[in-house]
Amino acid sequence: MMKSGRNYDLALLLLRLAFGGLMMGLWGKSKFLQLLTENPVQFLDPFGLGDQVTLALSVFAEVFCAALITLGLYTRLACIPLIFNMIMAITYGHAGQPFVEREHAITYLVPYVVIFVMGPGWYSLDAQIRKTMD
Repeated sequence: MMKSGRNYDLALLLLRLAFGGLMMGLWGKSKFLQLLTENPVQFLDPFGLGDQVTLALSVFAEVFCAALITLGLYTRLACIPLIFNMIMAITYGHAGQPFVEREHAITYLVPYVVIFVMGPGWYSLDAQIRKTMD
């Protein structure tokens, strides 16, 4: 039987793998491909940075930061852009829409907040780097 501490670490690993991988595969990949096309970009731009810049920032969060979370590298730092991105999706991207339209963003927001608060756990590159430094 595993110690309860290792159960938390295993749960954090599964959370990181699931929500990091799903974000990259389901959401980040399509935005990344959209960024590479020569077609004009139409994307949510709540801060007036331009559609292309806002899309690039979203790709950074949903691909690069999600990959870091999956690996457990710079995990808490990588959660911040994703938390921000999900809040923007909830408040701006789906503003005025029924709850069911906001559900995906909320479903992703909660695990990123949990990972941010709890950290990556033992089964992460962050923990292994810390271990070698001690």
